[in-house]
Amino acid sequence: MVLPAMVFAAINHGDPAALNGWAIPAATDIAFALGVLALLGSRVPVALKVFLLALAIIDDLGAIVIIAVFYTADLSLVSLAIAAACTAVLIALNRAGVLRIAPYLLIGLVMWVCVLKSGVHATLAGVIIALTIPLRGGGHGSASPLHRLEHGLYPWVAFVVMPVFAFANAGVHLGGLSFADLIAPIPLGIALGLFVGKQLGVFGFAWVGVRFGLARLPGGVSWAQIYGAALLAGIGFTMSLFIGTLAFADPEHAAAVRLGVLSGSLLSAVAGFALLSWLARVRLPAPSLAVS
Repeated sequence: MVLPAMVFAAINHGDPAALNGWAIPAATDIAFALGVLALLGSRVPVALKVFLLALAIIDDLGAIVIIAVFYTADLSLVSLAIAAACTAVLIALNRAGVLRIAPYLLIGLVMWVCVLKSGVHATLAGVIIALTIPLRGGGHGSASPLHRLEHGLYPWVAFVVMPVFAFANAGVHLGGLSFADLIAPIPLGIALGLFVGKQLGVFGFAWVGVRFGLARLPGGVSWAQIYGAALLAGIGFTMSLFIGTLAFADPEHAAAVRLGVLSGSLLSAVAGFALLSWLARVRLPAPSLAVS
């Protein structure tokens, strides 16, 4: 997440107002990145799908922390204190083995309002609520409360929330656009941050981790496939658009943000899919650094 932000900052270093969007290319869109990878089906190793899924989830959590810390208004200590008390109650419910979803949702709703009123972005409340809902069921093969809630929300999120958000935020009026608009500092910084910064950050840090023994390459996965996943990590779309709405409120900047996010995400999606599709046909052998 650091390198995409650095690419954006390097291109926009002369404009203090534009620098407020430094975090826009730092996020990876889970659904779209995995959706592109899913198009390849069984032609890519399961371990590569797990790697990209874990990367995207942790990346989104990092983006939420960035939103909470850097894109907040004035803080209300009273609201934060009440939100902290709600968090303690949620943890107590979890430790007491409460498996009904309703108590978590009621306390979570109060906490969400308090976080919203505190000045910290309310997305952080959703993460805390999800972390406290039990992941274990009541035995006899029963599903956990978290799984039941996830499966219940999935159709609404996948077929209502995400499409509405995407259509509401992705529209770019292309009339009158020129090449100069595409290479303006803000859209160029976002596009290169997603397409260049993401692939360098993901692949570079993965290589460093394996090279110095901090991690191991998944079995059956080649470095070329890791690079393909790193390209797909440059699909920012919904999360990047969301951060863009927080960084810039005026319509002029909003159009530049959408142009940069769409172009960078499209480049990343096409390049990642093309590379992984080609690798699936040639079937390159996995490197010797793979887990034995």
